[in-house]
Amino acid sequence: MTTIKKEISITGNGLMKNKPCTVTFFPSNEGKIRYFVKGQEAFIADVDNVLSTDHCVTLGNKKAKAMLEEHLSAALAFCGIDSIDICMDEFEIPALDGSAKQWVELFKQAGIEKSKPKYYTVSEPVYYLNGKTSLVILPSDELFISYAVNYDHPDLTRRWVNYNPKNPDEIIEARTFGFYKDLRKYQMFGFAQGVTVENTVGLKDEGYTTELRSENEPIKHKILDLIGDLYLTGVNPLNLKAQILVKEAGHAVHVKVAKILKDKLIEL
Repeated sequence: MTTIKKEISITGNGLMKNKPCTVTFFPSNEGKIRYFVKGQEAFIADVDNVLSTDHCVTLGNKKAKAMLEEHLSAALAFCGIDSIDICMDEFEIPALDGSAKQWVELFKQAGIEKSKPKYYTVSEPVYYLNGKTSLVILPSDELFISYAVNYDHPDLTRRWVNYNPKNPDEIIEARTFGFYKDLRKYQMFGFAQGVTVENTVGLKDEGYTTELRSENEPIKHKILDLIGDLYLTGVNPLNLKAQILVKEAGHAVHVKVAKILKDKLIEL
């Protein structure tokens, strides 16, 4: 069980609704990642508590929810934190810089109680196949993640990225992205109100609205999302002895596979 050493807070605006939210993290010995939102009944960061995967992942119960939790969950995975209480005064988690970078920095600032990690594999192959989309998880001697995309953009057509565990920062700092031409449409429907050039990589017909932090940053962000989504199984995907092969997927598919994976995990 790993938690933080002291209470720590951060304030920022949500990516979807652009409302300010203060998030306070407390050390916990419960062995769970628990959310307390606007004074309502707590809920656990668990795939069975996913309310929606439209535009972002939303966790919650009948009275409270936490929108855009995937980047925070990925940061918890990279820090190995599996026991923490998260208190929020709004329903949407701050976007910060659109990646997991500031969350990881925050947890390091609070201090992390180190513990020996537990490693897992899968009892049998786990897979989702539907047309052009696939997500397959196979038993292996070590973790391997490969994510392929095929977007209508010259740099992101039939491209893939492999996760390099020796350089996790390229994944941690990869920002969320979207097609710049679609931004106004989403904002008319009430989404993407908090999008800025600092927290989102806009895909233009050629190039981007901001300088990339690393080559193929949007694909690396897909790996970040995947790690955050699979952490909702209750097992850190970075501690999996498995090959994870993904092609043209997204949050909805990640969550569907996480629900299957949850029952196929075995401790080594």
